[in-house]
Amino acid sequence: MTPWTFHNPVKVRAGSGALAALPGLVGERDALLIAFPEAEALGLVGRVRELLGDRLVAVETDIRPNPDLRWLAPLYERLWREHRGARCVIALGGGSSIDCAKAMLTATPSGRFDELLDHLVDPKAAPLSADAPHRALIAVPTTAGTGSEVTPWATLWDATRGRKHSLQLPWTWPEAAIVDPSLMVSLPAAATLASGLDALSHALEALWNVHRNPVSSSLAASAARAIVATLPALLREPRRLDLREALAVAALQAGMAFSNTRTALAHSLSYDITLTRGTAHGIACSFSLPRVMRLAFGRDAALDARLLSIFDAADADGAVAALERFLAALGVSTDPADYGIPSDDWDARVAQALRGPRGRNFIQAHP
Repeated sequence: MTPWTFHNPVKVRAGSGALAALPGLVGERDALLIAFPEAEALGLVGRVRELLGDRLVAVETDIRPNPDLRWLAPLYERLWREHRGARCVIALGGGSSIDCAKAMLTATPSGRFDELLDHLVDPKAAPLSADAPHRALIAVPTTAGTGSEVTPWATLWDATRGRKHSLQLPWTWPEAAIVDPSLMVSLPAAATLASGLDALSHALEALWNVHRNPVSSSLAASAARAIVATLPALLREPRRLDLREALAVAALQAGMAFSNTRTALAHSLSYDITLTRGTAHGIACSFSLPRVMRLAFGRDAALDARLLSIFDAADADGAVAALERFLAALGVSTDPADYGIPSDDWDARVAQALRGPRGRNFIQAHP
């Protein structure tokens, strides 16, 4: 067997009521709370205030989907100017809240956001010191899908220039994650669907990945099976805590899997669709999964066997058809034309994506 490693440093507290662990994780540190806009009305901000008392020194809830540099920069500079002594950031929400919180962790020399952006563009030209007073992150997801609570990455968008930036630094791994399914019960159907499909994409992308290893593949396969079994039932009965917990565990497993592999072709194809059309990330990265899975078959016998088992299929055609039926039953089209991609443009997009950093992770790119 080729040597391999698996690494994930995030301390996880999970299960209904796990939010009660927050004070012990924060300790004596002052903390900032980054949360989604509805968190106050849902009583979630109040629960954090009750748990932390005067250790909670600031609350920011004006967090929008797909964190964009236009509003990230002033938020970053204000929080470092007004609360430089706060050593902990709590992210409460979905992927956008957690990604935004990760952008608030880095202490730049002058407290300006453009220094962090310069580092993302060219790390060698704009180095950042590991000895700076960077903040620690405690991630509290309220959706089951992003996986960001156990990965070091954040996607930051620059809509003005039509770009996205991937943030990853040694200190952007969350220090801890609290996965409490009771926080997810009020999640609307559309967000439940999109986040659940994001988790499925994470799981499958970790499987058909050149960086897969036995641990990541086991986590990913378990996650994919659970999502396929659980998501349709949860959409029918959204208040069932046992289904919320099953999906939350699956999303966590998928996050831990791709924390070691990164994502691959389906994600690479998704970014332009989200940027130009505003399609929810979970939909943009999942509608192409049947087409991408067809490309993955035949490259590795162990991978083929896992995919057939997940979709209870006898051959590749059966697995692809099962995934197509699963998405169709959830109301998700798998036709690229429905996402603004002409049929004669699809192959060119796939070829281009395979040359990119995510596409090169796909097993098809390394036969």
